[in-house]
Amino acid sequence: MQKEDLKKRLSPIQYAVTQEAATERPFTGKYDHFNEPGIYVDVVSGEPLFSSLDKYDSGCGWPAFTKPIAKRAVKEKRDQSFGMERTEVKSKEADSHLGHVFTDGPIEKGGLRYCINSAALRFVPVDRLAAEGYGEYAELFK
Repeated sequence: MQKEDLKKRLSPIQYAVTQEAATERPFTGKYDHFNEPGIYVDVVSGEPLFSSLDKYDSGCGWPAFTKPIAKRAVKEKRDQSFGMERTEVKSKEADSHLGHVFTDGPIEKGGLRYCINSAALRFVPVDRLAAEGYGEYAELFK
């Protein structure tokens, strides 16, 4: 998708986060304290990224997940911006910046914390999965 088309379709914060690797301010994203069952997809492409079953309150100010919905859902890239050593998380197909993954997550669930910007996500509730073309993920919630 062309950058100009994305600028028209996305909000300014969605564009800044997904296309320019910006970060929304902590505790301001709509999915930080959001606990409905369903999946989170890339706001740019609709790619399935994370499940509410793997979401937890890490207290970091952004939605946190213990793992992606599938191994192939995201890609990781070394990020040394701002004088820090981090691992950036991007959507596989659209290459949207999503956030970062850290190794301070719940040990019993693998030890990872995918710290993701709400602005990079669109939530699809369980009762809308089939209607929106994500029916295969309904099995996760049974």
